[in-house]
Amino acid sequence: MIRRAPRSLAEHAPILFPALMLVVFFVIPFSLMIAVSVARRVPGGFYEPDLVFANYERFLTAFFGGVLAFSLELAGLVAVLAVGIGFPFTYRLARLPRAAQVRWLVFLLSILSLSEVIIGFAWSTLLSRTAGITNLFVALGLMAEPQSLTPSFGALLAGMVYQAFPYTVLVLYPALARFDPSLVEAARTLGSSPLRAFFTVVVPALRSTIAATLIMAFVFALGSYLLPQLLGRPQHWTLSVLITDQAIYQSNMPFAAAMAVFLVLVSLALVALALLAGRRREEA
Repeated sequence: MIRRAPRSLAEHAPILFPALMLVVFFVIPFSLMIAVSVARRVPGGFYEPDLVFANYERFLTAFFGGVLAFSLELAGLVAVLAVGIGFPFTYRLARLPRAAQVRWLVFLLSILSLSEVIIGFAWSTLLSRTAGITNLFVALGLMAEPQSLTPSFGALLAGMVYQAFPYTVLVLYPALARFDPSLVEAARTLGSSPLRAFFTVVVPALRSTIAATLIMAFVFALGSYLLPQLLGRPQHWTLSVLITDQAIYQSNMPFAAAMAVFLVLVSLALVALALLAGRRREEA
């Protein structure tokens, strides 16, 4: 096939609607958000158009730095755990018979149908003192009395990894399903153990896919809003929670918009890295 640039308006039609949606639902709202971020806050919770950068200067404060650092660390840890669990799981899934693969994928898709509210309250119940998993530990004699495991950092981490896990599997599955198993068999023939063959053959061959999946999970976790409030303590609140707090409860829309602009730019930069990793994988 010979590729050529579209020459008429009709040939541009397939991309006109997505481009229009991008402008209406991203470019215009993002532009308005930038305009609000440089506005001047006035008493009473309002703001007036201006060109001030005081809201961005607040990024240099210790409080914002602590929230940003925790948000990045939490998102990075969630991404590493989700991919670390999801990659071997998906590798084993891709080796199962087709019928078993379909059943597992349908199960994962059913998890994706759950909202963040349902996941948050389900984990709150599972880790609670009255109806949580610690009651099972007491029945087995592993604990003296039931305890509440939430709110805590561990509960927050478990809930966010659970939420990100199906996405990582669905992103990794196409690459692992196309992976040639004869490469592993060749490594086994040369004396490698199954574990060594996995880490020396499978992982290096799919490093670009792994990197892109890590970035995707990182961006997904970075924007988490409800789980930090349901499963964590106030010191575990992320940047998304702080944005809502400033916009609704503190009535500081300019500062909330500035933080939202920063979060969007970070997410876009990471998505660009994921696309770059995917392009390099295709060229290789």
